[in-house]
Formats: sequence, C-alpha cells, structure tokens
Amino acid sequence: MVNQLPKGIASYELGKQIIRSSTSINSNIVQARAGTSKADFAQHMCIALKEAVETKRWMEMMIAVNLIPAKRAAALLQENLEIIKILTTIVKKVKNKQKG
Repeated sequence: MVNQLPKGIASYELGKQIIRSSTSINSNIVQARAGTSKADFAQHMCIALKEAVETKRWMEMMIAVNLIPAKRAAALLQENLEIIKILTTIVKKVKNKQKG
C-alpha cells in the first residue's frame, strides 16, 4: 500500500509512520512470546495493541487527506480491526489473570 501512494511529503511522512507502527505490532508480539515472565508478555501485548490502534489511525488519516481511496483501504482496515480485537481479547485475559 505504501509503495502505491502518490509522490509528496505527506505521502512520505504518513507512509513512514504506517510502516513503523504496523511492523511494531509483529515485533512486540514476537517479544511477548519470547518474554521471561507473564508481566513481560502482558506489557508487549499491550504495546502491540497500541501500535495496531495507531496503524488504524494512520490509515484513516491517509483516507481523510485523499492519499488513498477508502475502497482501496477497506480490506486493510478490516484486517487491522480484527487484529485489534484479537489483541484486545488477549490483553483483557492476561490482565484478568494477573488480578485473580
């Protein structure tokens, strides 16, 4: 998606941000799975969730400023929402286990 953005400073900056936040999701999930404690796992999953929400925001911003058509981004936004739901469920379960 980022490679298909029109040339310009806005595309460059927003593209750069979406690459950072979206790749951070996977990095934090990998770190969570390799964590040394349940608290470490929870912390990295929380960060992954925050990065997924940030990625969603950058995509919405690209649509809002007409860098990508909403129809073209629809499938990616849907996939991102599913990732957010999965991570939210994981984070809630981990936090409930830590409380109980």
